Amino acid sequence: MWETRVPIHVRSDFYDVDGFVADADRGPRPWEAAVLGDVEGDDLTHLQCHFGMDTLGWARAGANVTGLDFSPTAVATATSLAEQCGLEGRARFVCADVLAAADALGDDTADVVYVSLGALCWLPSVERWAAQVGRILRPGGRLFVHDVHPLSSALDDDGERVRFGMFSAAGPVTWTEAYTYTDTEPEEAVPVTTSHEWVHGIGEIVSAVLGRGLVLRHLEEHPWTSWSRFPWLVREDDQRWSLPADRPQIPLSFTLLATAPL
Repeated sequence: MWETRVPIHVRSDFYDVDGFVADADRGPRPWEAAVLGDVEGDDLTHLQCHFGMDTLGWARAGANVTGLDFSPTAVATATSLAEQCGLEGRARFVCADVLAAADALGDDTADVVYVSLGALCWLPSVERWAAQVGRILRPGGRLFVHDVHPLSSALDDDGERVRFGMFSAAGPVTWTEAYTYTDTEPEEAVPVTTSHEWVHGIGEIVSAVLGRGLVLRHLEEHPWTSWSRFPWLVREDDQRWSLPADRPQIPLSFTLLATAPL
């Protein structure tokens, strides 16, 4: 599925790849940088990096980045994008399953492990994911997660009712969709239409992180997200989508920061 979607995503206005290449000031999202802090000179590993735009944003902020994704097309595209941005000296990309990331990276540990936006829902087990994070992080290293809130994932696409459960033990939600999340035109239909997603509760995610000995430093739920999850969200000037004032204020995303013991 991801192999077929990469070219569509690269062409999309949603990602605006041309704009990213042209604007050398487009780095990390400011609300992510505010929590993670300075990364100048840090070795940062981005798990489930897709075709590398967020990864390269951190390279522009001064990190030496490694992006890991299981799609060969995504990894090849990310490598090419790094060259277009003149960041090939600060970035490399590895093709591997995230649940085998530590073995794929070998001795290449990291000061920062970064995970963002629509990542954890593709994993049947956050415990196995956290085990990889624990192996990759150096002593004192930071794990940063910015992802969709499980309550948002449990609602229908109109945001009007709870449609799905919030516990991964219930099994995956199976989708059959002819289009990916970035497209608007019929010619952008994808050949692989079936996918499976898991909803992981905040408690499940935090417990998985703590179970690997990491120390929780920050956990915040946000009434905004980084894309138009529901049709009635209001776009802000900083490219976030927020809840209207006349709607109940519910969490749409969350950020988590944890550190590995010294």
